[in-house]
Amino acid sequence: MKRVVLDTNVLVSALWKRPSHPASILDLVALRQLQPVYSAEILLEYKSVLLRPGFKFSQYDVINLIDMISKEGLSLLGLPSSMPFIDKSERKFFDIAKSANANLITGNKKHYPNEPFILSPAEFIGTLPAL
Repeated sequence: MKRVVLDTNVLVSALWKRPSHPASILDLVALRQLQPVYSAEILLEYKSVLLRPGFKFSQYDVINLIDMISKEGLSLLGLPSSMPFIDKSERKFFDIAKSANANLITGNKKHYPNEPFILSPAEFIGTLPAL
């Protein structure tokens, strides 16, 4: 099963717009065709960002989404990298993806180093075999 680390912006986009590439990625997680990889720090960010009043996502939907990720996924402690980051809050996603040999899926590739395992949602969907 292919492992993925989902940047928080992918979850925001999936909750905002269906159908979309981010929503399709979450559907594949729910169908157990992708395995999300996360850390406690990542789950904490998911919850704090998705429950911001400005997004107006229901607490029920957010908690169910985070529960699905934690139940279907793999919790890891990533090995810290020495890669420089403009936004240091993004490092946790990079380190977990690198440690798990997973794709990091993000809507903000410019926040990350230019690495082949870092893909936009559309790029990632393009790597999957046709269903």
